[in-house]
Amino acid sequence: MNIMMLLEMAQSAFPDRVAFKNADDDTSITFAELYRQSGTAALEFQRSGSSHMSILDVNSLAMPVGLFGSAWAGLPFVPINYRLTAAEIEALVSRVTPTYLITEPQRVAGYEGRDEVKAVARSEFLATSAAASEQAQPWSMDPEDLAVLLFTSGTTGEPKAAVLRQKHMVSYILSSVEFAGAGEDETSLVCVPPYHVAGITAVLSSVYSGRRVVQLSNFSAERWIELARSEGITSAFVVPTMLARIVEALEGESSANMPKLGSLSFGGGKMPLPVLERAMALFPDTDFTNAYGLTETSSTISVLGPEEHRECAASDDDYVKRRLVSVGVPLPGIEIEIRDDHGTALGADQSGEIFVRGEQVSGEYRGIGKLTDDDGWFPTKDRGFTDTEGFLFLEGRADDVIVRGGENLSPGEIEDVLLQHSAVADIAVVGIPDQQWGEGIAAVVVLKAGAQAEVGELQDWVKQQMRSSRVPQLIRFADELPYNATGKLLRREVKASLLSE
Repeated sequence: MNIMMLLEMAQSAFPDRVAFKNADDDTSITFAELYRQSGTAALEFQRSGSSHMSILDVNSLAMPVGLFGSAWAGLPFVPINYRLTAAEIEALVSRVTPTYLITEPQRVAGYEGRDEVKAVARSEFLATSAAASEQAQPWSMDPEDLAVLLFTSGTTGEPKAAVLRQKHMVSYILSSVEFAGAGEDETSLVCVPPYHVAGITAVLSSVYSGRRVVQLSNFSAERWIELARSEGITSAFVVPTMLARIVEALEGESSANMPKLGSLSFGGGKMPLPVLERAMALFPDTDFTNAYGLTETSSTISVLGPEEHRECAASDDDYVKRRLVSVGVPLPGIEIEIRDDHGTALGADQSGEIFVRGEQVSGEYRGIGKLTDDDGWFPTKDRGFTDTEGFLFLEGRADDVIVRGGENLSPGEIEDVLLQHSAVADIAVVGIPDQQWGEGIAAVVVLKAGAQAEVGELQDWVKQQMRSSRVPQLIRFADELPYNATGKLLRREVKASLLSE
């Protein structure tokens, strides 16, 4: 198994169809061109003597060429977060040397004279791969070959290097995507960065289905809306913070005016119900899908599909209606189990840690090894529960749980209640030290533009809908909350700002 076979099938079926278009410079590449340039790039990677192929850059045509070229060459593809500090980037690059590094032109000079890093500007890389004709020898089909080395976001410490092998990536695509399932007029808008697992799987799934991709290098709601309309986008994936900004940018409009946008998927973080409800009203003819997955699981493991979105939104049964904020049910071939702190499997509506297993699940880190147990179960470190029909609800990271007087409290549960207040735009709930209870509850609130709310008012709001033990004892207001580039709330920064007061 090798992801190159996905591209080989695609270029055989529709060689002259445009595979990727870069919105920044209006350049594009067909499936046949992508296949040929991947082969020439693979030879360049091999001749460089590198053991890794890295990319430190925004989305561009170099991303798919580099991804498939590395698979052809037998080197792991290592995307690096270009939004990190110089010191953080250097620390990650040093962990994957010797490496062939594709990057922005202005960064190349910083790597001159370093034998262990061959830095090449994206424009030079693309020009070389397009001009050359000699290709590498046929690629390996060993399913255990390392396909992607992906650094985790590091929201709770130093980034770990998640290992995704060829068998994991191919298994995910084959189980979730129909070959050549996209028509010639179907176009996907990709705005998640290359270092996000969703950015990688978006490339693979679009290639296998034959869907044209329009790349947006840096997200802004206004530019996203413009491209969705001008390019006739039929499908897109966003993280919750992106969708929230799109909804804000459409404020005052009764419709998004995107008749061709047939499907809109979201994931990577918790979706506030008010944002989702407003989005569904603005995009009445669009199918919504909530996708939940992790880097270590090769992306999506469960989805709340379009039919479920519509059924839950229309239901008068509160138990069914609440599924609108769930992440749906597991994909075929995926099993999910909720366990307590002692490892015992729990029943419906009982909260605990989420465990997952399946062919696409890696659960392996470089230098650490596999974290799956003897039966193949991987501990996600996420907390949640399943209802009686198997719908999965997320409550946040296991480390985020607030232990107040021996009682486990979910920050997400309290956040959901506060988000229902008419003045609240965004909210983060964290635990803070408390002499009496061990941990207390604190909240940082972002108010909607022009809205006002008092601390006591918000505390009463929570008390009216939850037990008094869930009421935040400390509430602070802020202009915005800290998120990383993939839409994950950085709770450690929220807590640090509160403790520094």
